Amino acid sequence: MARLGLGDAWRCTFANEWSGKKAAAYRAYFGASPELAVRDVASLTTDNLPDRADLAWASFPCQDLSLAGAGAGLRGARSGTFLSFWKLIEGLAFEQRSPRLIVLENVVGAITSHGGKDFESLIRVIAEQGYRVGALVVDAVRFVPQSRPRLFVIAAADAIDIPSRLIAEEPVPAWTPRSLEAAQAALPAALRRRWVWWNLPEPSPRRARLEDLIEDEPRGVPWHTSEETERLIAMMSAANLAKLAEAQRAGGRRVGTLYRRTRPDGNGGRVQRAEVRFDGIAGCLRTPAGGSSRQTVVLVDGPTVRTRLLSPREAARLMGVPDECPVPERPNDAYHLFGDSVAVDAVAHIEQRLLHPLSAAC
Repeated sequence: MARLGLGDAWRCTFANEWSGKKAAAYRAYFGASPELAVRDVASLTTDNLPDRADLAWASFPCQDLSLAGAGAGLRGARSGTFLSFWKLIEGLAFEQRSPRLIVLENVVGAITSHGGKDFESLIRVIAEQGYRVGALVVDAVRFVPQSRPRLFVIAAADAIDIPSRLIAEEPVPAWTPRSLEAAQAALPAALRRRWVWWNLPEPSPRRARLEDLIEDEPRGVPWHTSEETERLIAMMSAANLAKLAEAQRAGGRRVGTLYRRTRPDGNGGRVQRAEVRFDGIAGCLRTPAGGSSRQTVVLVDGPTVRTRLLSPREAARLMGVPDECPVPERPNDAYHLFGDSVAVDAVAHIEQRLLHPLSAAC
């Protein structure tokens, strides 16, 4: 999805993915892809990397940084793959082949992981390698009807004469939550001097609507039986039942999405709840670690309520993937692919407004 968002102006000379199924999805769209190395990033050396890249992009696993994970931080077994990636960057620097631009993408939990120590570590290793660096939090909901805030750390080599229009004198509110502003303020003075507040313009208002992305005849996922739908409704709290009733009273066709979540039951225990939203925005796509991680479509047509899992094509559309791009037929494979990825339109906006002009200044 990062390559899709960067577009044809960029030529991909090397790509890495350890999952065979995700590699198959990559090749299904991009072809034979001799540039794709399907192996653990820890097994790579600089001998595997061609020439000198204008841009190195890394979206490293988020589980150890996410609020949903155990909070192991950058030293965790999964998010620790960043260390393997950065070892390659250091090796390229030794060979005088440092990429001119670097983008790191992760969950917003990376900002506060270990009390901000992980974020400081990220900024430190980048700055010490000869880059000016800044960060943005971009929510995919600005482009597609999916709530998906992500952290983008963007670094430019010292040799780049950054155009003044790309630098803001202060944080841009649209892309700077309080957590990011606080994390930057907590950096040591030497790192703050290497910091850039990127001046990313806001996009045009989003046009894509959730109801337009939902298939009438979905492939790969059947509609639930009436009994299955009733079981989901029975799991709703009073507040969520009220949302459903309001959608029914409104009349006509209403499309919502639902996740099952474990919540306190008020008696010291835990209970599974079905939480629905009809605000025209889907919840954040996740990998199918468990049944509750799979998002459900709720179709209300007057008094009638129908439910089913999100289809593979719908998941692709919520990530901004064009319909001509093949998607996995198995829903779980699609959820793994898209739940682990980055929204195409978010990447495209960053490319057009920051990366492209930065590369022109190289």
